[in-house]
Amino acid sequence: MNTTYDVRVWGIREHKGKDRKTGKPRNSFRARWRVEARPFGETFQTRPLAESFRAKLLTAQREGIAFDTASGLPEPMARKLNSKSWYEHAVEFVDMKWPRAAASHRRSIAETLANVTPALLASTHGSPSDAEIQRALYAWSFNKTRREGGSPPAELAPTVRWLEAHTMKLTDLNNAEVIRKALDTLSLRQDGRAAAATTVARKRGVFYSALRYAVELRRLPSHPMEHVQWIAPRSEDEVDRRSVINPAQALQLLTAVSRQAPRLVAFFACMYYAAMRPAEVVHLRIDDCKLPDSGWGLLRLTGSTQHAGLDWGDDPGVILEDRELKHRAKTATRPVPAPPILVRALRWHVACYGTAPDGRLFSSSTYGRRPISKWAYAYAWRHARRATFTEAQQRSPLAARPYDLRHAAVSLWLNAGVPATQVAEWAGHSVNVLLKVYAKCIEGQDEAARRRIEHALGANELDT
Repeated sequence: MNTTYDVRVWGIREHKGKDRKTGKPRNSFRARWRVEARPFGETFQTRPLAESFRAKLLTAQREGIAFDTASGLPEPMARKLNSKSWYEHAVEFVDMKWPRAAASHRRSIAETLANVTPALLASTHGSPSDAEIQRALYAWSFNKTRREGGSPPAELAPTVRWLEAHTMKLTDLNNAEVIRKALDTLSLRQDGRAAAATTVARKRGVFYSALRYAVELRRLPSHPMEHVQWIAPRSEDEVDRRSVINPAQALQLLTAVSRQAPRLVAFFACMYYAAMRPAEVVHLRIDDCKLPDSGWGLLRLTGSTQHAGLDWGDDPGVILEDRELKHRAKTATRPVPAPPILVRALRWHVACYGTAPDGRLFSSSTYGRRPISKWAYAYAWRHARRATFTEAQQRSPLAARPYDLRHAAVSLWLNAGVPATQVAEWAGHSVNVLLKVYAKCIEGQDEAARRRIEHALGANELDT
């Protein structure tokens, strides 16, 4: 948008004429102004309307607002005139993010935008249900792969066409009430109950990025969320100490796994003894492992294998997608020491089951030795907990998810006195995040701290 301050507003010109149908006298009133050397005009049926429009031009000129040289209007009016709809902008935002986003992040973007759109409708007349709107957006509009495949499916087409014409203009999102309604919508689940704090934070981040992209393209003058005092649910970043198991419990769980799913014993061992994420274990290849006959080994992690889902990855029809390590460059690697017990478990696994054609250590026994799926190891873990824990423990957060094995490993290292910088390097964290997330899991430090304080105070006693 090219703008200028070279503006001159002229008076109202009255034009006397006749109504074409009735022949009766009918006058019109034209507001006139000039932007740089180009004249502009707007015709109204009554003088008050023309005077009101002229007053807006004079106010903008007096307040130092730039005028658009193309439309001749003050910048806010010109931006509203040319504003895209929320639907158009959201689709463009998805397309901008798609090439560099992981499949899971693509799904998260589509889910968030589909959830918030029902709160951003310009009209509800003839509106489909919220469920129909979200289904059409998630299944087609906000999936670049499916959208590029052609027209929407017949069952989604009417909803898509309605949305294309009935979402708000982007400029309408400058209204604080609209933004507050959108944020309130994102804080609820589909059943109307409050969503988890981490879910709200994730969705708020996506919505914030979509609006920031509008500011970047100068479709909005400023970020609308910065003017809204909306308090998000408090998110608990620290690991719940109740979910952390001790070494004896870890061995009991691995033993239970060995009875029902022996192919996954070493899989879970990698998570507990090397603090690996599940996606990193799925990606692990024999060439990345140094497994000596005795003593410590070394695992050099080179990437992760994410569950992409159909049509969310770069290869349509492929469910799993190989990605770089979390928060790392594509070529980055991370060395992790393997204690002797893990080395023995991995050597046993290779001897019993070999490796997949691409060198992966963990793969299914059928379907062409495909990488192990998240459903397979989640199912095995549920059975292991049921076979190991009491009913009270099963109801508790204790090792409720396979990922809690990684939390237990990092907590064990910290409590063993391994420096936080070394633990952060092995776990793939920054030191700040490490200490923030695992603060409640570092035990045994308070007694040592008391002894140091007592020593510093010395033997001096307070006279009483």
